[in-house]
Amino acid sequence: PAEDIGTMGFLFMVFEHPAGGYKKIFETCEELAEPLPATVTGRIPSFLKGSLLRLGPGLFEIGDEPFYHLFDGQALMHKFDFKNGQVTYHRKFIKTDAYVRAITEKRVVITEFGTFAYPDPCKNIFSRFFSYFKGVEVTDNCLVNVYPIGEDFYAVTETNFITKVNTDTLETLKKVDMCNYVNINGVTAHPHIERDGTVYNIGNCMGKGATLAYNIVKIPPTQKDKSDPIEKSKVVVQFPSAERFKPSYVHSFGMSDNYFVFVETPVKINLLKFLSAWSIRGSNYMDCFESNEAQGTLFHIARKYPGEYINDKFKGAPIGMFHHINTYEDQGFIVVDLCAWKGIEFVYNYLWLANLRANWDEVKKAAMMAPQPEVRRYVIPLDIHKEEQGKNLVSLPYTTATAVMHADGMIWLEPEVLFSGPRQAFEFPQINYKRKNKRQNRMCKTCCSLNFFCSLLLCRSNQTPTPQSVLLTIVVAPGSQRPGYLLILNAKDLSEIARAEVECSMPVTFHGMYKP
Repeated sequence: PAEDIGTMGFLFMVFEHPAGGYKKIFETCEELAEPLPATVTGRIPSFLKGSLLRLGPGLFEIGDEPFYHLFDGQALMHKFDFKNGQVTYHRKFIKTDAYVRAITEKRVVITEFGTFAYPDPCKNIFSRFFSYFKGVEVTDNCLVNVYPIGEDFYAVTETNFITKVNTDTLETLKKVDMCNYVNINGVTAHPHIERDGTVYNIGNCMGKGATLAYNIVKIPPTQKDKSDPIEKSKVVVQFPSAERFKPSYVHSFGMSDNYFVFVETPVKINLLKFLSAWSIRGSNYMDCFESNEAQGTLFHIARKYPGEYINDKFKGAPIGMFHHINTYEDQGFIVVDLCAWKGIEFVYNYLWLANLRANWDEVKKAAMMAPQPEVRRYVIPLDIHKEEQGKNLVSLPYTTATAVMHADGMIWLEPEVLFSGPRQAFEFPQINYKRKNKRQNRMCKTCCSLNFFCSLLLCRSNQTPTPQSVLLTIVVAPGSQRPGYLLILNAKDLSEIARAEVECSMPVTFHGMYKP
């Protein structure tokens, strides 16, 4: 059966898959000993000569113990290689501590986002009791994304651990703890990378006076002496936190040529609950999320050169925000385009919907009731004068976004809604990053469907004067005769150019990159 959830003149269809619904997608798969040749239909563009790398979960149970959440499955790296019009597919598990120890002990050893790791049942009751008080062991399960640092590539999640991988063989090389280099508790899986290879990221930390803060971390590009750029990482600027023991969940941030933008949403992680619940009664990351709608959404800005926080106050209505799309400067304003939800309740629906043990009927009901996601444009004025209280400070001719100063000096931001997507699933926006990051854009590519576990990657050739662009996406089709394939689309009109089918099932993937 299908349901009409049409919006903006489009018809979106929801189908329940005959092969057991969505749970078939989350079945454990095996890594491959060698790359598999793909069967190509159509013609692979001649300029595709690199690799599409993707990360996601691949192991969903260990021994008799399941991983309860999609974000808990152990990290599996996928690779589609393009060469001479042919395609091969390869995949291997990232050999993290979480994975190796789980395989060795045949149980969940390290607590994940939605799965609590119980103490070793082989230990006596006193050993198990005292193990609760040895501190929180943070997972290194790097299933979210992969990006370059210098000449190397790292698989990452949202903790302080990143894992160096060989993107040719998919072998795991080494684990890196960012806490050894900078003051952070974790970093996002969505950094910004400058054209020279400089990497900027953000993570929460303990700031001055034992208060929470958020640090922007800079990792320099490839070094002339071939030393590890990570060893030269440094904090360039710090943003304050609205609450002392409750950092906001940070998924991405904005960066223009001269400014950083941090959007502090009311989606919070209760650290006191996190530490006490974890150590005393057993809990996981998801249990410690809560909301503070009274805070609203705070917009912080800082200068890049030198790193300097700007203490102007910008605020908007509460949102649940996942991805920045792009940030740029124009005529004395910072323009921030992001993917958001009207309210923060969807953040909890999103987290709960990815619970692999959830009832499918309840999942569908919650999905249909979720608020519509939106692409929003906020405009932040840089030149502010107190005498302009009560006036709209935004003078850009192409946007209806406003910024109005209140009597207390707070500048209230109202966005322009550029696009409203279908309910529940409007995610993973992508732009032509190398050419258009920090520049005004007219277009982004994104996923719009009730299956919110897929995304599109933009790849561009170096041909001139008529460069071509294609979209690459992995299509997961559990239970079908053709279980999975890579789809290549014309970026201009979304027509199919080619597909590469492989004779093996594939689990979902989250993020990745095209490596030329």
